[in-house]
Amino acid sequence: MDRAFWLERWKNRRLGWHLEEVNPHLLDFWDAMALPEGGRVLVPLCGKSLDMKWLAEQGHSVIGVEVSEQAAREFFDEHGLTPERTEEAGWPCLQAGGVAILCGDFFELTPERLGPVDAVFDRASLIALPPAMRARYGAQLTTLLPHRPPMLLVLLAYPQAEMDGPPFAVEEAEVQALYEPDYTVTSLRDWDVLAESPGFREQGLSRLREKVLQLQSAPRWASDSGPSKREGKG
Repeated sequence: MDRAFWLERWKNRRLGWHLEEVNPHLLDFWDAMALPEGGRVLVPLCGKSLDMKWLAEQGHSVIGVEVSEQAAREFFDEHGLTPERTEEAGWPCLQAGGVAILCGDFFELTPERLGPVDAVFDRASLIALPPAMRARYGAQLTTLLPHRPPMLLVLLAYPQAEMDGPPFAVEEAEVQALYEPDYTVTSLRDWDVLAESPGFREQGLSRLREKVLQLQSAPRWASDSGPSKREGKG
């Protein structure tokens, strides 16, 4: 599941993860992030997600990271935008309409090239990766975000033995293992979505839940006094 895997998916239009609408969880819970207008939002492994345009329309500066420059160009083409293309430190960047997309391998990105980030929206990044790569992803994201901005994370949870990923099954406990004690993890939504997911039912899944988590920077004292309290909403 390396760079070539995802470039092949884009080339052959195998884009099952792409939504033709703004993610409903983003619409429902973005206000909970309490990000001021103008805040810079990172969308890792962004593809051509419509979520980036929506975030830009809320007054944010959006920075996506995507291995496929084809995907980045499609994003701007589909929104009638002509991006400016620049390149720095081996990273092409396409930018227009409040959205900039860095084109390259996420795992090779440096904090200096990314720049400051005020919040992160991860809808289909963590679940796109197998377990070993998820550990690398969590470590890389922590490296890229020294100031620990808040994150809004969308997961799928199902019996992994019943279907090969991607998307892969990720439970809240794994997120806690990846990001605590730097972050506290709060459950915002836990939905049973099997009935409305015929494609997944055809794969033989017996259970499918969609989960939304909010990650907030943990107070320094929290890491010294044991696990912090987490509570679910909705």
